[in-house]
Amino acid sequence: MTTAQALIAFLTRQYTERDGRHHRLISATWGIFGHGNVAGIGQALVEVGNGTRNGDGNGIHNGNGIRNTTNNNTNTDTPHPAPRMPYLQGRNEQAMVHAAVGYARQSGRLSAHAVTTSIGPGATNLVTGAALATVNHLPVLLLPGDTFATRPADPVLQQLEVPYAGDVSVNDCLRPVSRYFDRITRPEALIPAALQAMRVLADPAETGAVTLALPQDVQAEAYDWPEEFFAERVWRVRRPAPDPAELEQAVRAVRSARRPLIVAGGGVRHSGAEETLAAFTAATRIPVASTQAGKGSLRHDHPADVGGIGHTGTATADELARAADLVIGIGTRYTDFTTASGTLFENPAVRFLNLNITGFDAHKLAALPLVADARTGLEALTSALAGRGYRVDPAYETEYTGAKEVWEERVEAAFTTPDPTARPTQVQILGLLDALVTEDDILINAAGSLPGDLHKLWRARSRDQYHVEYGYSCMGYEIPAAIGVLLATAPHQRPRPVWALVGDGTYLMNPTEIVTAVQENLPLKLLILQNHGYASIGGLSEAVGGERLGTAYRHRDADGGFTGPPLPVDLAANAASLGMRVLRATTIDDLRKALAEARGAEGPTCVYVETETPDTVSGLPPAQAWWDVPVAETATRPAAVEAREEYDRRAAARRHHL
Repeated sequence: MTTAQALIAFLTRQYTERDGRHHRLISATWGIFGHGNVAGIGQALVEVGNGTRNGDGNGIHNGNGIRNTTNNNTNTDTPHPAPRMPYLQGRNEQAMVHAAVGYARQSGRLSAHAVTTSIGPGATNLVTGAALATVNHLPVLLLPGDTFATRPADPVLQQLEVPYAGDVSVNDCLRPVSRYFDRITRPEALIPAALQAMRVLADPAETGAVTLALPQDVQAEAYDWPEEFFAERVWRVRRPAPDPAELEQAVRAVRSARRPLIVAGGGVRHSGAEETLAAFTAATRIPVASTQAGKGSLRHDHPADVGGIGHTGTATADELARAADLVIGIGTRYTDFTTASGTLFENPAVRFLNLNITGFDAHKLAALPLVADARTGLEALTSALAGRGYRVDPAYETEYTGAKEVWEERVEAAFTTPDPTARPTQVQILGLLDALVTEDDILINAAGSLPGDLHKLWRARSRDQYHVEYGYSCMGYEIPAAIGVLLATAPHQRPRPVWALVGDGTYLMNPTEIVTAVQENLPLKLLILQNHGYASIGGLSEAVGGERLGTAYRHRDADGGFTGPPLPVDLAANAASLGMRVLRATTIDDLRKALAEARGAEGPTCVYVETETPDTVSGLPPAQAWWDVPVAETATRPAAVEAREEYDRRAAARRHHL
């Protein structure tokens, strides 16, 4: 077999196992073919993968290969019939990675996709998607073509020549954004590299983007492979338990706390610890705030859920954070949005207890570490506290539940649409969607002003309804990620309603995968909010003295600025030209009907609506906590001078937690 054929055959026989359930580790391969991979991986997908939709239970919509078993052997003793590697056709390399990431997140990181590209621009287009995957600890296997290992002609087409290093190619750009990187310069080198790649993809502490760079000549080179390389192999997804001494420290910290607050991060979801968290809060009555990745850890109507935390958080959560004497971080990385750039946790006596599967994150903010799987650690902590009678003071519980009721009244007021004939604001659009969806719906967003509004206002009804990628805040993620989510939700049931929420700025970044949704007839619901510019950055620019330069989509004026009429761009027509059915809405009443129609559609459907101007697009309530964006220290323009004064005032409240 060639190296490429061996790799595809190997990948079809890799499985993960957690809690007695097995999943295909790599259930499909995305690809755009060029001269760097068409004769290698491309040919292998035909020769070995037979990568088309098929009816044997392993097609694109049945790629998980899920089965229930308690078999604990490395190689399973129940072979699967005719393993295949379905092929998915992408239109942009970055978008293919986003689709794979959306699939991996929806699959609980237990199943992932591979992405193959040609050399040169195809490979470098992977970098942004790889960074997003690694920042968010989500698995994706990248298989970029590479220049010739044997160098029969040097340079080849698309090769970057580096005079001081003959072994460097553009694929080395992927090293810092990959959790594991290897270049396969000999066929036999694939064996250890492939095993290491699977280890990292399946490791809940290490997972992220994994890159195997494949020189195009090595892809096509034949080798006599050992049969054992192609045996079915199961990679156990560990649930490490906490160290007893760390657990005892944690118990003492919780018992001594008078105003504890839980910060639930993405690790809660990745571990499937939502029910365990609910049991812990039922026993202790400790309130739970959530990061963007952790929102949905508790349903919005759970008594202990106090909403998002930090710069885009709720007033309830942020006020609790300011007075907390113990912050219990569960599966969170404590980004600057969560900590309000080091200004949120104001209590001089505040201490941190971090339950995290990685020691790196568990030790942040000089915390007491509890290094363990989120579910296992919560179970241990709940059990250890059960015999010691801990529960927060009833007055504290009354305080936060009352504050939550007040906040919900503000949300309801923001969602209210008094005039059905008016053009909706962005917040009112979210209110209409909120009134329509059930716990089956999934919302996907990533950048702009929408993440802030969603984090503050959205009422998450299920553990996976809220899918906002804010670790990398990558514009262009939403549409391809929605495709990945649809592929992950569909193996054994009718696809769930999946909404990709995008502004016009995001849409123009990356609309190409609409074609893929049309090709696969996936019932993607695309909601385009047209506000003629970058609303989020426009507001930030104004706040930091940038005076909204370059943030509006308008014609140039006589002075060379961008204050002329809005550009005559018709995004609805563009989406229609790519094959989507498009529903245009101009009023609140139109939009309500269009959203309902789109939700019931069986094919890819777009709802297009123009919102109010960028000045009003985000609506109320405003930010409840600060975010550090440094302002010019010296300036002559009044806007920048005033912004710097405000910046200095805010920055003075920053502290190190030691």
